[in-house]
Amino acid sequence: MNLNATLFFQMIVFFVLGWFTMKFVWPPLTKAMDDRRQKIADGLAAADKGKADLAQAQARISLIEASAKTENHARMVEAEKQAAVLIDQARREGEAEKARIIAQAEQDAAQAAQRVRESLRADVAILAVKGAEQILKREIDAQAHAELLNQLQAQL
Repeated sequence: MNLNATLFFQMIVFFVLGWFTMKFVWPPLTKAMDDRRQKIADGLAAADKGKADLAQAQARISLIEASAKTENHARMVEAEKQAAVLIDQARREGEAEKARIIAQAEQDAAQAAQRVRESLRADVAILAVKGAEQILKREIDAQAHAELLNQLQAQL
């Protein structure tokens, strides 16, 4: 065996094996590594996008909470204003009702006083007739003297 021939055949086998590896083995390995690298890069990009989306969602939640608080506060202020208006209106209506009741009572008192005056006039007219009857010692006809009695009643 010749060392040069062995070395020459080993070099040929090495080059054939290298060519075979470069032609048939290396491209699928490279493609698999590139696919894996791409999947990792996509996963990292998705994670970054998820973090950004989470930050945006938290910012939107903060804005919504703030607007809800301001709306709630505004509603509470509006409700307090409406309550104050209703209380004031109730007080005014109460005062108006009080004034109406007082006016009605005054009117009722005036009507009662008028009825009492009329009753007293009638009683005075009857007493005047009886007094005149006793003075004259004769009976006075109330029917015949009705006009005179009405004038007397009006003067009283």
